[in-house]
Amino acid sequence: MTNKFNILVTGSNGQVGSEIRKLSKDYNYNFFFTTSTNLDITEDNKVKEYIESNKINTIINSAAYTAVDNAEEDSANANNINHLAIQNIAQISKDNNIKLIHISTDYVFDGKNFKPYCEDDKTNPNSVYGQTKLDGEKAILEYNLKNSIIIRTSWVYSSFGNNFVKTMLKLGKEKDSLGVIFDQVGTPTYAKDLAKTILDIIPNIKNEKIEIYNYSNEGVLSWYDFAKEIMKMAKIDCTINPIETFQYPTPAKRPHYSLLNKSKIKKEFNITIPYWKDSLDKCLKVMGERK
Repeated sequence: MTNKFNILVTGSNGQVGSEIRKLSKDYNYNFFFTTSTNLDITEDNKVKEYIESNKINTIINSAAYTAVDNAEEDSANANNINHLAIQNIAQISKDNNIKLIHISTDYVFDGKNFKPYCEDDKTNPNSVYGQTKLDGEKAILEYNLKNSIIIRTSWVYSSFGNNFVKTMLKLGKEKDSLGVIFDQVGTPTYAKDLAKTILDIIPNIKNEKIEIYNYSNEGVLSWYDFAKEIMKMAKIDCTINPIETFQYPTPAKRPHYSLLNKSKIKKEFNITIPYWKDSLDKCLKVMGERK
């Protein structure tokens, strides 16, 4: 492998992909940004051809089917993108000695834990989305790629795409009060923090077998706490009322508890992870919403 990283970033219009694109100028890597329009990851031969013709030696796969509720009805499509396409990418990576960084999710767990999930805790998805993401992980593990990792993350938000922060800002300006779930607990992840971590650790990913890592911001909170802080920082006069999950039924079941233990990634790559409030503050400033 050459010293120059030829990096394919799939799903580059998504939140993590968009943040990587924005940060790319700060890194001495050669980037290839693709979206479903110019490289559909479910078209196996085209992916293989693209990777080989561009001499790709590193892949950051941030492409995914992330419409959690839609996946319950649209399982074939979710499986194609989150599982079968990943199997193909893993095969190509194995054949071409490519470093693969794959982004996964806290939804691989059932949320019944009482302490933060470690990477080797038992998986048990509650949803089609969670199951397809786990099947994608398993496909990568089967090929047991060298110098490759899976990163599980949770509650991703950014100034790009659709996410909880943007939804709260919009609804907070339209309504006097909102009911937000307080009995689902986890930690948000500012996509920029995750993107920067990935780009920083690329040269140091050296392992004989595939490794899984957890990454989210530091701290613990409910969606209710998160919404309260968004309104406070953006100085939006909207009352946030705590509601229980059963009061807001959704097609897909969410994990009640999805705190991730990040000690492995912090120790092995010697990184520090920002506290969730500090990252929210930065994101709102980028969006021009910090008052």
